[in-house]
Amino acid sequence: MFYEPRLRNHGLPHDPFKALVAPRPIGWISTLSKEGAPNLAPYSFFNAFSDRPPIVGFSSAGMKDSALNARDTGEFVCNIVLKSDTGAMNQSSAAYPHGVSEFEKAGLTMEASSRVKAPRVKGVAAALECRLTDIVPMRGLDGAGTYVLVLGEVVGVYVDDAFIKGGRIDSAAMNHLARLGYMEYAAVENVFSLERPEA
Repeated sequence: MFYEPRLRNHGLPHDPFKALVAPRPIGWISTLSKEGAPNLAPYSFFNAFSDRPPIVGFSSAGMKDSALNARDTGEFVCNIVLKSDTGAMNQSSAAYPHGVSEFEKAGLTMEASSRVKAPRVKGVAAALECRLTDIVPMRGLDGAGTYVLVLGEVVGVYVDDAFIKGGRIDSAAMNHLARLGYMEYAAVENVFSLERPEA
């Protein structure tokens, strides 16, 4: 099969693009509005883009609350999602009306961050506290597009000490949750090491 995404001529009931670019980590983005109202939303178009400086970002379909709040306050927190967070993460993804607290709807508690005003989710395994660096419009070849890429420098990292073993993050114990295509998810349950070969 070959198809052109812009033409959506794949002949399938659902576009396979996101199912092919997988697994995608989930950034559970917490923010505060400029009035101080909390917001929490999961983004599977999320990743780390560099480590010096440490930059992470999430892509939003338009200027939704997370992107607006990051723009208005210059801050956001990326909470790392584990398999054990699946239910609450999914509940926070509902399209609640503006001003409704996803923390409350998902039965979660806010916890103060160390370097930014936006809170993290209490009890998460790890959280990246970020200060906004850029909001980049995502445009196609024709110049059109509705998505924006929100980028921030990580200025503080919280890690639950239970996931540090032998001076390293215990990735197997974290059991990260990832997004596949459609409504499918995966958990990181098989971890192996691979050394880079000498050139």
